[in-house]
Amino acid sequence: MTLAADAREAEIHLEHVSKWFGRGENDAEMLRAVDGLDISIARGEMVALLGKTGCGKSTTFNMICGLLAPSEGTVRVQGCDPFKNFNDLRGKIAVVFQNDRLLPWRTAIGNVELGLEMLDMPRPEGRKIAQSWLSRLGLEGHENDYPHALSGGMRQRVSIARAFATDASILLCDEPFSALDEITGQRLREEFANLVRENRKTAVFITHSINEALQIGDRVVVMTRPAKIAYDVRLGDGATSEQNAAIRARIQDVLAA
Repeated sequence: MTLAADAREAEIHLEHVSKWFGRGENDAEMLRAVDGLDISIARGEMVALLGKTGCGKSTTFNMICGLLAPSEGTVRVQGCDPFKNFNDLRGKIAVVFQNDRLLPWRTAIGNVELGLEMLDMPRPEGRKIAQSWLSRLGLEGHENDYPHALSGGMRQRVSIARAFATDASILLCDEPFSALDEITGQRLREEFANLVRENRKTAVFITHSINEALQIGDRVVVMTRPAKIAYDVRLGDGATSEQNAAIRARIQDVLAA
């Protein structure tokens, strides 16, 4: 499939994308964070972007979000330039951050309602949707609790409920479970992956953990610094333990290089 065909059919498409920072007049004075990146993500895919800290994952993430413009190349989300046409993607993208970013003066249900308010949804309807997602994520009975009264895992559940409540077709996740303990993080990853699949969302999941990438991704894209693809593999449901072990070994080799 050509890049042009990818661009037409993909939910997210980056073509020859580079990003550098600094004001120097030559390459030696510039920090190149992303270098000629090409990637297409189809509708309904759950892609784990895996790489070491500082490899450019977050810069790539921020260009997809529309928070940064590429220095070179093209970024398209549902056919739109997310930086130039930020408002055109309003309500179509939801973000789950590493920290829950809940508003401390709002209750759990008030935080979930926030995105719906920004989409001008009538309050009764928004309240019903927020309640439904809190219940679905195991927070029934905690709707009126403020963030300080919730555990880290519960706060991140509120954050996930807020993302799903808007019914955005694309979910962008920046290491949302890295601050949680291992057991809580694993449980939430499983729940999150199931919700993405059940609701037929497209998801991009930033991580530096091989285990997390293999647990949550339908596809794992391994990035090296400056951000470029070193290994891109789709994970099949019917893969044998030997095949999975080979994929893990290849990822380890790429990251160790």
